[in-house]
Amino acid sequence: MALAQRAATEGEVPVGAVLVKDGVLLGEGYNRPITDHDPSGHAEMIALRAAAKNVGNYRLTGTTLYVTLEPCVMCAGAITHARVQRLVFGAADPKAGAVHSLYDVIANPRLNHQVAWTGGVLEAECGQVLRDFFRARR
Repeated sequence: MALAQRAATEGEVPVGAVLVKDGVLLGEGYNRPITDHDPSGHAEMIALRAAAKNVGNYRLTGTTLYVTLEPCVMCAGAITHARVQRLVFGAADPKAGAVHSLYDVIANPRLNHQVAWTGGVLEAECGQVLRDFFRARR
């Protein structure tokens, strides 16, 4: 939540993500596509990159990714390719969610890796941060 707030402070859509393994923080990120002029600058992507660099491997087996918003197709694909074990997210994203709202990329049995997931954790709080951000921009 603190990372999402940091994104909002910088004028970015307030999404934050942390990747952990056995209680150890491996990587974290918050949305930065505008700041970095990078369409892949989503919180999840930044957290995955940081973790992969930290452990010296693009495969992040045995990890859990916590994110404040349901991942999009790009992020869901990266999460799957990184072999993240578990995903936990806050608010659902009915317009771009690729876990269950719009698409099922994370746990699709046709893929060679499925990610266990739980949605709706701190959903009200995560959703409120997003609503407040967009209300202030209108």
